Amino acid sequence: MGFSERFLRTCVYFVVLASMAAHAVADPVVPALIIFGDSVVDVGNNNNLNTLIKANFPPYGRDFVGHKPTGRFCNGKLATDFTAEYLAFDSYPPAYLSQDAQGMRILTGVNFASAASGFYDGTSRLYSAVSLTQQLNNYKEYQTRVVSMVGQAKAKDMFSAGIHLLSAGSSDFVQNYYINPVLNRIYPVDRFSDNLMTYYSTFIQNLYNLGARRIGVTNLPPTGCLPAAITLFGGGGSNQCVERLNNDAISFNAKLKTTSESLKSSLPGLKLVVFDIYQPLMDMVMKPSDNGFLEARRSCCGTGTLETSVLCNARALGTCSNATSYVFWDGFHPSEAANKVLAGILLEQGFDLIS
Repeated sequence: MGFSERFLRTCVYFVVLASMAAHAVADPVVPALIIFGDSVVDVGNNNNLNTLIKANFPPYGRDFVGHKPTGRFCNGKLATDFTAEYLAFDSYPPAYLSQDAQGMRILTGVNFASAASGFYDGTSRLYSAVSLTQQLNNYKEYQTRVVSMVGQAKAKDMFSAGIHLLSAGSSDFVQNYYINPVLNRIYPVDRFSDNLMTYYSTFIQNLYNLGARRIGVTNLPPTGCLPAAITLFGGGGSNQCVERLNNDAISFNAKLKTTSESLKSSLPGLKLVVFDIYQPLMDMVMKPSDNGFLEARRSCCGTGTLETSVLCNARALGTCSNATSYVFWDGFHPSEAANKVLAGILLEQGFDLIS
């Protein structure tokens, strides 16, 4: 990237930040923000499902607006919440399965994500979550609702100019492949990654066929550094990141980048950005103090070694009083403070989606 392009991107970045500061009077940078994926971006869809994978109880949400749990797997805001603010939306995309997804609110986007979902529909079935296939079907239903409200032409413009974000893959590995003896006996990890790429490619093509033209997908985080992963797969009481898992994530991320480049080449007019969360989160884990954190090995909730969802509850002993010092809120998910750092970095990476 040359100096002039870096300069232009930096200028646009600050323009977007300026619009965020004036969001009370400014129009959003894009007409809609639409979200698919897993627990990293679920804002409460799982509240309405018969599943154990929920976060609609304390201490989840203790630092969110109103200090109440919403279904977000965090103490406060998700990275996508900050993204909505940065893009000058005056509200967050509501969970599609909630009562909030009604009337005019859906015209600026909705959130289809379901905790424990993945590229592989078999992962969601294990946990009674909403699969990506079903999330796409819900999106079709949503499009029909929007068309009935604003008409075909305006809806088409909204879908093509709106930003569609996808977060998936971590559950496929940590909550399925690594703990599923049948799956990991049948498929070497490289083959499993290839299968996930097939599902990913199909999802993007289907989304494209429904009119989406601006799509962002996050790559895998350093899964071997998640506190729960260290506990489950580290062995020997080690407090270090699990290198094997991180290597699998690096390999997957390389395939994701290659597959995405191929999709962009074959689908005219598609803007597809792969957001790198691996390196920023790794930097926070390896050098927490450089990023304003004190603790990166243990999470805030409970003992900080495993607690997630039902295990991270109001009775979990040892939960920290100040989550801003922690990279991780629970055993799998970043804290609000870490999400804010990630969202700022991703905003810069997402230049192509708003230009």
